[in-house]
Amino acid sequence: MSTHQLFHTIHQLSRELTKKVNDTLQPFGLYSAQWAVLFVLKTKGSMPQSALCAYLAVEAPPMTRTIQRLLKQGFVKQEAGADKRVKVIHLTEKAEQLYPEWEKAVLDMNDRLLTSMPQEQQEMIRHLLAGWLGQLKGDLNE
Repeated sequence: MSTHQLFHTIHQLSRELTKKVNDTLQPFGLYSAQWAVLFVLKTKGSMPQSALCAYLAVEAPPMTRTIQRLLKQGFVKQEAGADKRVKVIHLTEKAEQLYPEWEKAVLDMNDRLLTSMPQEQQEMIRHLLAGWLGQLKGDLNE
């Protein structure tokens, strides 16, 4: 397989998975970009908007739009940090209450997508992708 085919396949897989997440979260009025922010805030805690951008590898303008949508939905709140130029993003009580329902929908989707893949293969793929991602982030930060 050529590198072009490898990257094309990865890109196509990413698009398909994003569509599946969007379909799963549509009943809740959420999209994959919003879910990514909610997931990170839930698992890692409140953080500056710039840290969200860096962690999710998203440029500032689309992150601002995503956060604005989440603000309108009442799922996040924005507060000034110690440095008033820094915007710290927090989950709201409303998001904390609804999060288990969103997470269950996503986990159920994950399980459905992986039913035909043996656990050993899932772990191998997770390990390979996590290692590669770590290398990419390391290379980009040097």
